[in-house]
Formats: sequence, C-alpha cells, structure tokens
Amino acid sequence: MTTLRTILLTAVLAIGITLPVAADDVTYLSTNEFKARIFDYTANTEWQYKGDKPCVIDFYTTWCGPCKRLAPIMEELSQTYCDQVKFYKVDTERERELAAVFRINSIPQVLYIPVDGEPILLKGLYPKENIVEIIDDYLLKKPKDK
Repeated sequence: MTTLRTILLTAVLAIGITLPVAADDVTYLSTNEFKARIFDYTANTEWQYKGDKPCVIDFYTTWCGPCKRLAPIMEELSQTYCDQVKFYKVDTERERELAAVFRINSIPQVLYIPVDGEPILLKGLYPKENIVEIIDDYLLKKPKDK
C-alpha cells in the first residue's frame, strides 16, 4: 500500500522542491504545539515540562548546512530511542516567536528536556556519539559502564 508520505516524497523528488518531511518518529512543532506539548511559557514563569518522556528539540532552518548534516543523525536516533525519547524539530524561520523565547541566534541548537529537571540548550553540530551520550546520561540517566 502506497502511503501519502511516499507519494509526497516522490512528488518532491520529481519536481525538485523541498517540503518539511521527517522520519516517522520526528515531529515538527509550531509555537502553539510547543506550548501545548512541551511548556506554555505564556502561562508559566517556572519551567514545567508537560511530556511523559524526555525529548530532544532540534532548532534548525532549511538553508543551514550544519542543520542538514544533523537531520539524518536525529532521524536515526529517533528510531533508536523511539520508545524512550520524543524527537521534535522547530524551523526557526517559521517559528520566530519560539526562537526568540530561547534566544536562538545561531543554528543548529538542540534542546534536551528530561522529564524531571531543567532543560539544556546546546549550540552547534555535535558528533552522534556526543548526542547519544547526552541522551543516555542526561535524559535517560543510564548507569555508565565501568
């Protein structure tokens, strides 16, 4: 059975335009969706994550070279951690309010949000191994091998 996503991808490749398509386990967030799923900064002043699983939010733009190199890493990790961590993407050019709230002034930036505790925002393109370490140690609090 042909899915709508497959049809869209075929159409995109055939006519050469780009649309925001992500892995099945990566969700694009608008500012309103961020407020509903993650944290409503207009209603609360203290951080209170709404999710039931830790999450990773990739702040990007479509023209950014490092962002394009980060995208397949995030898609792969979204598959690896699909039952443990939620993965999101925010286009900073479309979601300017949200980018301003987090003072996103360079990209890529990735927000790591544990279920309990404060989020951390890291600037730049990190190797996959470092991202895995952050997810395992900070978000999932896995014990380190000795």
